[in-house]
Amino acid sequence: MKESPWAGPERRHMRAAISAARRGIAKGQTPFGSCIVRGGRRICCAHNRVWQTTDITAHAEIVAIRRACAILRTVDLSGCVLYSTCEPCPMCLSAIHWARVPLLVFGARIADAANAGFNEILLSNEEFSRRGCLRVEIYADFMRAECGVLFSEWSAAKRASAY
Repeated sequence: MKESPWAGPERRHMRAAISAARRGIAKGQTPFGSCIVRGGRRICCAHNRVWQTTDITAHAEIVAIRRACAILRTVDLSGCVLYSTCEPCPMCLSAIHWARVPLLVFGARIADAANAGFNEILLSNEEFSRRGCLRVEIYADFMRAECGVLFSEWSAAKRASAY
């Protein structure tokens, strides 16, 4: 796992993921957002929909992958970049791998979500990727402070519970 060297245009994609998370918070969802980009073009953004759909697998990354696959009419998301406001859980990282997303960029860490009260499996993406031989390049801590604020905003909203 590497720290992201980016400072320019890629920020707009993470900002879109942050905006998606804020839309989710406003709708009573949890503070996670994701955005999928191919060739610099945004394919879709999504927020967590677990409480809305009563589907524990409706994490922002999974919702975004489902939408991107439908939009692109394929299950192969090679050439895409997935931006996530938080380090994906093992389920989401597995889906990223199976969708063949070659690059993952995330902000906050799994430990940040656990500290906010989420029932996280405390296995870093770096460790999971190494142990599972995943073919996903991972950039950590991209705009981490901005992404971390989402947990405070969610907590202050007092609308959705952690799971």
